Parts: sequence; C-alpha cells; structure tokens
Amino acid sequence: MHIPRMMMLPVHTGVTVMIRIIEGAEKPGTNPLLDAMHRDRKRVFVDFRKWNVPVVNGEFEIDQFDGPRTVYCIASDEYGAHNGSIRLLPSTAPHILGDLFPELCDEEVPTGPGIWELTRACLSPRLTPMARKQTRNALTTAVVEYALYRGITAYTCIADSGWWSQVLALGWDCRPLGLPRLIDRTMTGALQIEITPATPTLLEQAGTYIPCRLVAFDDALVAHA
Repeated sequence: MHIPRMMMLPVHTGVTVMIRIIEGAEKPGTNPLLDAMHRDRKRVFVDFRKWNVPVVNGEFEIDQFDGPRTVYCIASDEYGAHNGSIRLLPSTAPHILGDLFPELCDEEVPTGPGIWELTRACLSPRLTPMARKQTRNALTTAVVEYALYRGITAYTCIADSGWWSQVLALGWDCRPLGLPRLIDRTMTGALQIEITPATPTLLEQAGTYIPCRLVAFDDALVAHA
C-alpha cells in the first residue's frame, strides 16, 4: 500500500496541535518544519544535554541516521512552529540500537520488517509543562496510529534515566530488553514496545491517548480513522 510522502494528523485537544508524518530526510533549507525540528534537536541534545553528536552549519543536529528511509513524526502549532518530534528508523537498516548500542540487549537486537526504532524524542524548550505533556501524548498516539497503518508490530527504543519511567508509564505494552547500563555517566536501557490493535485502548486507559485520524497531507484523503 502506497503511503504519501507527507501526512497530517489533526489532534483534537484544547490546544491546537498538528502532527505531520514526513518520510525521508531533506537537506537543510529545503523544508522549514524539518529545519525547525533539527534546530530544536540541537538545543535539546547538544546545548542542554551535552551530547557529542554532529551539528551541521552550527545550528542543525543531523546525524548518519537521518536519511531517505527515516520517518519523522512532528508536532507543530497552528503557525507551523515545531513543538516536538520523534524519529522512526526501520530495524532492517542502520539504526542506533543495532549499530551503536547492541550491548543494551541481553539477547540479539530485535530486527525485522515489522520492527522499527523510536529515536530523538524531542520536545521544544519553549513549551509550558502542560503543553509538553500534551505534545508528548499526541506524538505517542501518532506513532501508534502510524504503526497500525504501516503494519509495524513493535518499536524498540533507547531511554536514559530521565525518559525510562515516562516511556513505561505511557500505557502501552512495553518491556526492557536488558538491564540498564551506565553510558556517558547516565543509566541507559533498551525497551521494546509491542503494537497491536489493542494498543490505542491501553493508551486511553492510561490517559495518554488523543483521538485523531490519519489524513493524506497532499490531497486530504482520509487514510486511517
């Protein structure tokens, strides 16, 4: 089934949040929303968290995993400003857990056509605490809906101590792939999140599901409801 290059998830909340699914990386200066995402990734991961990751032109955090097979789930406001984002990588291609941190798994790194990796979960520093929570929940809902549409059966992810408990508390079926280890002075572990038709209900029960529908961005045809 063909998936349009860009899709839109209208999220029905008290605050306007638009979720866009963009398939494939683009050069800086090509897509304003992707540029805004990469700027916020630089602020969050390089300026604030002091990660040793590549920075392009002094303002964009872009690494070797931002490529043609990368999928971006991006939350923006009604003016198109970047509120938050998550990067999705197919496990059948180079990805962070498999290529950089396989030791976080007690057994072999889970891979396969139905397994993708969640990476670079980034919330804009300008958001209020309430908006951060709302954006996080909207992005969580979006990646679940995208998985159900795309036939993704599981996500893997790497989480440090600051995100570990949040990921587990979102309500989905999630399990550790091994014991957390000390990486760059921070306890870090790998998780696998199972995605089934029951996952939206699990999120709803946990209070983290935001009703939404997947709409093709270019022609406004409903692709998932």
